[in-house]
Formats: sequence, structure tokens, C-alpha cells
Amino acid sequence: MDEYIHHLVALGISGVVVTLCVALHYEALRFLGRMLGMHVHKRIGVLLVMLGLLLAHVIEIWIFAIGYMVVQQGAGFGYISGMENGNFMDYVYYSSVVYTTLGFGGLLPVGAIRMLSAAEGLAGFALITWSASFTFLAMQRFWPHPLDEIQPDSEDETK
Repeated sequence: MDEYIHHLVALGISGVVVTLCVALHYEALRFLGRMLGMHVHKRIGVLLVMLGLLLAHVIEIWIFAIGYMVVQQGAGFGYISGMENGNFMDYVYYSSVVYTTLGFGGLLPVGAIRMLSAAEGLAGFALITWSASFTFLAMQRFWPHPLDEIQPDSEDETK
């Protein structure tokens, strides 16, 4: 019964962390969208979108790392096997591997902390996809399209 409660509490913490990251990502996209509406040079606009989104993802990875520290060190709801020291940068590394769904396999969550790992994998995938969609739309709007400028000769089309 105790383990079941630990999993539910870890799931609740996961929900809070995911909600915080989704809200942060939404605000980052809103800010970048407004910034692109200003008179920013097209190439600079795309560059700022990429840098802004990378910064948002790094902050989200750090938020999940703090979540792992709370779940493991604060609440004692499991541990990450293969992590000797458990300092903050170890949690950031683990979080980045899970967030990007890279999954090297050297680190393994054991116990209720698995709930946070599962939530981060899903959230990371969704947020990266959301960023890719936003970047695509920004590039459609601001990236030069040299292929659109080339008009095929009507004689070449009949050959």
C-alpha cells in the first residue's frame, strides 16, 4: 500500500512539473511570436526563434531535474540507478536524456520516480514537436524562398 501511495504522489509531482513546463513553453512561444511581429530582419528572426526555443528547452530540462531531486532526495520515492553522486548536474544530464527521448540506458529509474521519467519523456517529445511546428511556421514566414522565384520555361515543360 505504501508503494502505491508513493506512485500516486510521484504522479502528482509529475503533473505539477509537466504543467509548469507546458506553461513556460506556451509563454516562450507567445513571446517569440510577438517578437517576430516586430520589425526584425528575417534572418535574425529565425535565429532568435531557434535560440529562444533552445533556451526554453534547457530551462524545462532543469525544471525536470529539480523534480527528480525532490522525488529522490526530498521524498525518497525511488532512485536513479547508475548515478553515483546525485548532484544537480547528474540530474540535469539524466533529465536531458529522458526529455529528448534519447535513452542511453546507463541510468535507470527505480521505484516511484519512474512516474516522473515517463511523464518527462512524453512531455519532452510533445514540447519538441510543438517547437518544430512553430519553427516551421516561422521559417515559412521569414525564410527566403529562392525556388519560388525560378519560373520554368514553357518549352522545358513539354520535353
